Amino acid sequence: MTINPYAGSPFSYATEPAVGPYSIVELMPGVRNLLEYTGLEAGERVLLLMEHTVDPVVVQAIAAAAAYRDADVRILSVPPFSPGGWDREASLHIETAAFREADLVISGTWWGEVHTAPLFFDQIKSRSSRFLSLHMTATAGALLTGGRLPAEVFYALLRRTLRQMSGARSIRVTSARGTDVTFSGLTFDPDPGAMRPGDWRPFPYGGANFWPADTEGVLMIEDSTVTGVPEESLRITLEGNLVRKIEGGAAAEQLRRYAPGGFYMRHGLIGLNPKVRVAGGNQFEREKHAGAFYCGIDGLTDGQPVTTGPGFAHCDCQVDRPTVLVDGELFIENGRLLMLDEPEIREVAARFGPPDVILDDNPIMILPRRYTGGGAAG
Repeated sequence: MTINPYAGSPFSYATEPAVGPYSIVELMPGVRNLLEYTGLEAGERVLLLMEHTVDPVVVQAIAAAAAYRDADVRILSVPPFSPGGWDREASLHIETAAFREADLVISGTWWGEVHTAPLFFDQIKSRSSRFLSLHMTATAGALLTGGRLPAEVFYALLRRTLRQMSGARSIRVTSARGTDVTFSGLTFDPDPGAMRPGDWRPFPYGGANFWPADTEGVLMIEDSTVTGVPEESLRITLEGNLVRKIEGGAAAEQLRRYAPGGFYMRHGLIGLNPKVRVAGGNQFEREKHAGAFYCGIDGLTDGQPVTTGPGFAHCDCQVDRPTVLVDGELFIENGRLLMLDEPEIREVAARFGPPDVILDDNPIMILPRRYTGGGAAG
């Protein structure tokens, strides 16, 4: 018996439903937003690094849109990357050589860069490429929903969040299922602005990312990249930013095996995109939904947290409808991001259409094309 209504989430692109060829028409607003987010210019070399199992319609949509902008487009279809460094000896010479020569890399992987040393963030930062990651989101569903939110609306939400959170002493996350965890000593990703060489960004754009110096409390995992949706309550106890105890049947044992040397708390993220899917979406969509929360634990290296390289046991843990307090002030209430109602956010949304539509956090109601950022509302 599962405890999560979103049970049955896909575990790879191979388990995502394919879409019909004509669906490419409906993907284009999301793809347009994707390319504007990257700042793609005519003549730039674009590498689409796509796993073999990504829906061809998604690949075609991105490639065609980039070509329409007179970019020099290359598509490299690669085997799926393995989780947690399980195949860390695999040769990635072709992938890294192509990555080295591109101005813009658009990556459609399931497990993402945090599991792969040659494509880890330190390697990305040392290159001249801009790197956009569709981590579990190289799907028609992601482009149709979260991808349709105009970037200016996301930036308004992010800047408002950073204004409140960057100087905060603590963030407390609770949930109806028993999560009660407090993060302190916070360092936030700054407002990124336009993409620059060496930048890594996720798409759909989703949230405010932070690294804590200390984490204390209990995390009840509703979904994770290692266990999926647990069949029993999965409980993690944290002290001093380290995972001290893992409890909860088979899922707990799976998590312990994933990092036999132990875990530490690497980062957390506050979801800000009201159009990202919840029901029907995989974890890396749901985590970006406005009012959601997730945090990433990673494997210790020789008993120590090493943030400069992959821990090879990165596991993201989802809380779908949390309550979040920032220095005691209510920021999210039972999964509702309160700033969606603030006048300054509604003013930005009004540039693209009715704020009640743009900011509605029911992602089943797909944003109409004319409100997705392609031109003046009307």
